[in-house]
Amino acid sequence: MGRVFVAGSINMDVVATADRHPRVGETVAGRQVLYFPGGKGANQAVAASRLGAKTTLIGRLGKDAFGAELRTFLGGQGIDLGSVREADTHTGTAIITVAASDNTIVVVPGTNALVGADDVAGVPLTKGDVAVSQFEIPLPTIAAFFQRARSAGATTLLNPAPAQQMPGELLALVDILVLNETELGFFAGSEVSDSDEAAKIIAVARQLQARKDQTICITLGKRGVLALAGREEFAVPGRVVTAVDTTGAGDCFVGALASQLADGVPLRAALAFANAAASISVQRMGAGPSMPAAAEVAAVLGAG
Repeated sequence: MGRVFVAGSINMDVVATADRHPRVGETVAGRQVLYFPGGKGANQAVAASRLGAKTTLIGRLGKDAFGAELRTFLGGQGIDLGSVREADTHTGTAIITVAASDNTIVVVPGTNALVGADDVAGVPLTKGDVAVSQFEIPLPTIAAFFQRARSAGATTLLNPAPAQQMPGELLALVDILVLNETELGFFAGSEVSDSDEAAKIIAVARQLQARKDQTICITLGKRGVLALAGREEFAVPGRVVTAVDTTGAGDCFVGALASQLADGVPLRAALAFANAAASISVQRMGAGPSMPAAAEVAAVLGAG
């Protein structure tokens, strides 16, 4: 079995729940405030580790209370934290409002902005491993990480969120791109809706493909996943559940997918597994703590 290496963000999520989101300039009464370990990198690492993959996280934490709490939590998930360094600024923080199962998020990068090429330089990647990243650390760092991964024969998996302009050189280093329809439209320069026909969405994905062998996976929530794997295209059906908190659902999907790919599972089966894992996570509050265990996902898949 290969290993999962995640280079990415580590945040403390400060979550306020309310009956509805405030309009601009408006104050609404909240129900409660909660503190959850988060950050896209940490979430993806937690998901992969809980699902049985040997997982290493590469990132930065501050020398503050949030940093200490996050290190304790992540270590408790069985994640290798030998590549998580400390820095002299505050730990990354996300301010999240949850209302009617939807969320708004303001991310303050803090130490995440300091993750550099030197942080990924010594990562012991080998053939069969999966290198995962997202857009909450500097893009040159991701490029250095993926260059190292491809040189070692590892698979590179990018979740380009939150969306920002991506150099073509970085996209060319990506073996598997996982993004939602909004992000796909952003990168392809073409408006895409989750209600569009599958053929249209796949056609836009083809415009974005940087290499003939590149795989692009488009997550569509309840509609499931569309995949363009080289020249092949296929769909994985969605799972209808009652969502409580969608924060971290995409990260759960990415971490679950990475865990399966590291275990040598074929792409179609790996996507179905990841879809089931994400459907469990949205039924719980929080990002990191909502990630399911392998037995839970197996039970969902077994139940159809």
